[in-house]
Amino acid sequence: QGQLAESGGGLVQAGGSLRLSCAASGRTFGGYNMGWFRQAPGKERQFVALISWNNRTTTYADSVKGRFTISRGSAGNTVYLQMNSLKPEDTGVYYCAAGIRWSTSTGEYKYWGQGTQVTVSS
Repeated sequence: QGQLAESGGGLVQAGGSLRLSCAASGRTFGGYNMGWFRQAPGKERQFVALISWNNRTTTYADSVKGRFTISRGSAGNTVYLQMNSLKPEDTGVYYCAAGIRWSTSTGEYKYWGQGTQVTVSS
């Protein structure tokens, strides 16, 4: 049974940066695509960024392109999200997820972390 645990969230002013981490345990996720999603209060969980199992491909939501960067450790069991030029609309709970299919849909991901809160003040 695999588990994911996010860390690195916090309160930051607009224009600032944060780096989120997601550590996997209980099984290897080297063959899984890894994604970051976020959920703002009262809204559905939305796709943010995705990286392929072999680190060769990434994709981002239009709202974060050019500001966020997803990466993963060489062993494949740690995923990062570097967030720069943060905006108040980036506020939400950020979740990492692991799945077999290349997809931006939450339904395609079997493994989820508990989430980490990111709050961007104006």
